[in-house]
Amino acid sequence: MTGYAQARSEQNGWSLRVSLRSVNHRFLDLRVRIPEGFEALELRMRQLVRERVHRGHVDLTLHVEVSRSAGLLIDRKLAAGYLRAIEELRQEFNLAPEPHLGALLRLPGVVASPAAGPLPATIEDQELEQLGAQVSACLEEALRRLDQMRQEEGRSLARDMSALVKSIGDETARLEIISEQSRPAYAERLNVRLQELLGILPIDPVRVAQEAAMLAERADVSEELARLRSHVDQFDRLIREAGEIGKKLDFLLQEMQREANTLLSKTPGLGQEGLAMTELGLQIKADIEKLREQVQNVE
Repeated sequence: MTGYAQARSEQNGWSLRVSLRSVNHRFLDLRVRIPEGFEALELRMRQLVRERVHRGHVDLTLHVEVSRSAGLLIDRKLAAGYLRAIEELRQEFNLAPEPHLGALLRLPGVVASPAAGPLPATIEDQELEQLGAQVSACLEEALRRLDQMRQEEGRSLARDMSALVKSIGDETARLEIISEQSRPAYAERLNVRLQELLGILPIDPVRVAQEAAMLAERADVSEELARLRSHVDQFDRLIREAGEIGKKLDFLLQEMQREANTLLSKTPGLGQEGLAMTELGLQIKADIEKLREQVQNVE
């Protein structure tokens, strides 16, 4: 189901923005984009999305900046590296002066300016853990907003599917009436045709009745119509339920399509009633196809 949501968070010196975009797909296809250096957060982010979203192409994007409202952010690992390098040079060249703190803080990357908001080259493990909790909370808020948007679309989608299911139910009811009407007419047409072919030759009425019954049974679509109506009723109940129903609806539509195909294979040779049944059967197949397109949006 399509949707878009975004959430922001600013705390602990970090400014986050999480964006979620989903479009229709039969299965879950999750793509995650995060800044370099934050790969350790990806697994948890994927898990949170899978707990809430089960179908669709989903794009998840994480933007991270140093908070503009935060104080100076010092990259301690980078500063320690500079200090080690300075100490090695001091000992190698036998230099007396000790490193000056002010000079150290002016080295590239040691201090992040809150005005510019660049990311530090390295992040302490404890700080990354705190950031992970902040990212999770921000992502959960984005998922909640995405759910709200998808629920609104879902209500509209349910109305459209209900109309299509009702149409299939009405067409099935009309087919049941025409099917009943076609039985005696079919037997009568068979008898007339035999009289035309055999002319004055005597015909055993019992034998004619047997043959007519056999052919009428082959053309009988009552079982297909009964199963089709059952599938329609199940589909209508499912779209009123909560939970993961997309795959169940897919299965029901496959069964409905099978019954419609079998029904159409039996209608040729039934005269005017057969033409009417074929027309209704084709309309049912068209409505089923529309439902198949709609169900791709349903989890």
